[in-house]
Amino acid sequence: MAKISRSAPILTVSVAAELAGMHAQTVRQYDRLGLVPARRARGGGRRYSLTDVDKLIEVQRLSQEEGINLSGIARILELKSEVEKLEATRAHLEKQLERMSQLGEIMRAELERQYRKDNRVFAASAEGQVMMAERLDQLRAALRRQGQSDSQDLVVWNPRRLTLFPS
Repeated sequence: MAKISRSAPILTVSVAAELAGMHAQTVRQYDRLGLVPARRARGGGRRYSLTDVDKLIEVQRLSQEEGINLSGIARILELKSEVEKLEATRAHLEKQLERMSQLGEIMRAELERQYRKDNRVFAASAEGQVMMAERLDQLRAALRRQGQSDSQDLVVWNPRRLTLFPS
């Protein structure tokens, strides 16, 4: 069975009026005043959605139970519409902020990875053995553990800085 959206304009004036518990002329008057504007069918007839019926019921309640005049109701509906738009905008911006935060985190991690890669230090012996470390002190410690030192027979350098370190 097809599901019909609550915002689909499929109800005639008389059906919308009956669902809202009011006279069809009242519904037409609310349309003329812009409180609950109808959408038009091809032939020009008014069409309402279930959302419009909810709005008709709210207008009736505000008028009868709260004693608010129609211009006051129009302002209330206008402000409600603005609030809904602002809430939708806020939700959209929150999603964008979350996405930007995720992208920022990805970029931070990539920059950190690139920084570590760019700051590696290498040592090469006369025999062609090469050692690599993220920092010079780590390289020197590794060389000491292997019983070597960064003396005459080793060249130590950082390719990013393109400098040779003194032994």
